[in-house]
Amino acid sequence: MAVPSIISMLTTSIYNMADTFFVGQINTQATAAVGVTFAVMSIIQAVGFFFGQGSGTYISRQLGAKDTESANKMASTAFIYAISVGLLITAIGLLCLTQLSLLLGSTSTILPYTEKFLGCVLVGAPFMTGSMVLNNQMRFQGNAGYAMYGMLSGGVVNVILVPLFIFVMDMGIFGAGLGTLIGQICGFTVLFIMSRMGGNLKINPKYFSFSGMYIKEIVRGGTPSLTRQALMAISTSMLNTAMGVYGDAAIAGMSIVTRLTFVIHSVVIGIGQGFQPLCGFCYGAKLYERVKEGYYFAVKVSVAFLLCWTIFGLYFAEEMVHIFRDDMDVVEVGAMALRFQLITFPLVSVIQLSNMMMQTTGHAIPANILAASRNGIFFIPLIVILPYFFGLLGVEMCQAVADVFTFALALPLTFRVMKKMK
Repeated sequence: MAVPSIISMLTTSIYNMADTFFVGQINTQATAAVGVTFAVMSIIQAVGFFFGQGSGTYISRQLGAKDTESANKMASTAFIYAISVGLLITAIGLLCLTQLSLLLGSTSTILPYTEKFLGCVLVGAPFMTGSMVLNNQMRFQGNAGYAMYGMLSGGVVNVILVPLFIFVMDMGIFGAGLGTLIGQICGFTVLFIMSRMGGNLKINPKYFSFSGMYIKEIVRGGTPSLTRQALMAISTSMLNTAMGVYGDAAIAGMSIVTRLTFVIHSVVIGIGQGFQPLCGFCYGAKLYERVKEGYYFAVKVSVAFLLCWTIFGLYFAEEMVHIFRDDMDVVEVGAMALRFQLITFPLVSVIQLSNMMMQTTGHAIPANILAASRNGIFFIPLIVILPYFFGLLGVEMCQAVADVFTFALALPLTFRVMKKMK
């Protein structure tokens, strides 16, 4: 189940990486604009993960307990709520496009590029939220292969259209946004078709329920994802603002690092997503030793994977950043920030998998505390304090320092939850 999930996560990363790579050929301001917009994409994904993970964890537990009727109602209810919130984001975002662009950290030179790209991202909000829900629900049913096809189709379309629109049709950064939007629509369409195949629970409006119980379960299982993704958006915005003091090249360099680390990290998320259906089914069936066994296996594989990338990245940081932008100022900032983040990457795997295990088993309070730590409780104070004392270096090391503190918190929370599984 992990392999299709990893491919799905890498495909999601392709949206971001393709935009960063091809837009990087335009100019530094366009590259920075894509990085600024990443915060909004994180918020939209947060909504999708909130409804997708919240409904998915409940569905897997109910299927493990042989309650198919409740699982069916949850699937349709969460999907309709997600589409509705996505449409609301589109409407509000487009009405406040300029103000939102400035709030995200755009400078006067970056603003025109941000508005064009961000507008396309906002139009695609309901398709993104719907895709996230369908993807997660199919995974939690154990049908990760179907979810993979939908995500993969959108990524392929995106990679084909973005360079076509930018370079052949000379549409600039708007072409990058338009290609991303069409890719998201195609991915959503394929996912919806796949959700009606095989043994998947089928989305049907007649199963929609206003029952508070389903809302409660979505909140219980989805809040950690919402917290994690929303704080990622806030921290990214604060990071861009902090980098803005040092110029457009600094924002562009950090933008590239954010995309690079997200791609590498997406493999760990994919491993965790492969573990979650097993975790939910076995927890629902009270097979607690199997839950623990799966958790420890996933942690070992993830730590080994990220350790390899840490070693590679420490030696080739400049080359990795240079692929996306041939500007020595951008490369210098990006390489230093990348090295700092890679040093603590193995710790991130423990943080991520512990959070997913708590979330799937319904331990909402420790899951939310841990979800809020990496990009919130620790990161937000540090992004204010460290630059004050260390300048640009303080911004570059901020995420690594936050990861160390979060890892120290993750260990006692995880062991406490494990002790309850007897």
